[in-house]
Amino acid sequence: MDKILSIFCDESGDVGPYSEHSPYYLVSLVFHDQSNDLSKKIEKLDNAIKNYGYENQLIHTGPLIRREHPYKYLLPDERKTLFTKLYYFMLKSNVQYKTFIYNKLNFNNLYKLESQIAKDISSFIFNNSSFKRFNKQILYYDYGQQSITRTMNIVMSMCFDNHETRKINPNDYKLFQVADLVCTLELINKKIQTNNLTKSEQYIFHSKSDFRKDFYKKYSRNIMS
Repeated sequence: MDKILSIFCDESGDVGPYSEHSPYYLVSLVFHDQSNDLSKKIEKLDNAIKNYGYENQLIHTGPLIRREHPYKYLLPDERKTLFTKLYYFMLKSNVQYKTFIYNKLNFNNLYKLESQIAKDISSFIFNNSSFKRFNKQILYYDYGQQSITRTMNIVMSMCFDNHETRKINPNDYKLFQVADLVCTLELINKKIQTNNLTKSEQYIFHSKSDFRKDFYKKYSRNIMS
């Protein structure tokens, strides 16, 4: 029987030139051993979201924090509840993750950035013996950005002999939503090294120290080195 590794990929930011409002580009990967059955945890999360009165099963954490569509009319406590439900689902799922962060000031064109991302991810995979336990790997991505689609296809071909790539709908995969959550946590952690939380982030996390203590510290235990 194949031992299958699921890899969920998401990105944060854009691959355009550096700007003050978008200084970083992040690529996050979530790794799930398919022998770890998450169906009951997913069902529990879906039911909790529905019982809370939120019919849309998709939790997109960036717009949720910023109070953008479709979360525009939710109260701060309601937005925090949705965020924390997905957050604790992630913690209980025993998945692992890795994020690659790039300051766009260091790249003067898209191709240099793509090349560096491919180099970093492939090096990480080649140097991590835990991936050798699996004889098949499946990449799940929504094809949201062509550059990451190209880059991850190259990485999968370089690193794995028996692999496939599946284009997905984010609504259908809670672990893809977890990859989005990982991007959000890492981006906030990066930004607060030099800046304060925004007002909308304060509604969810209260303060930089609370963010690190209540969210980032627990989350970081499953970051792959």
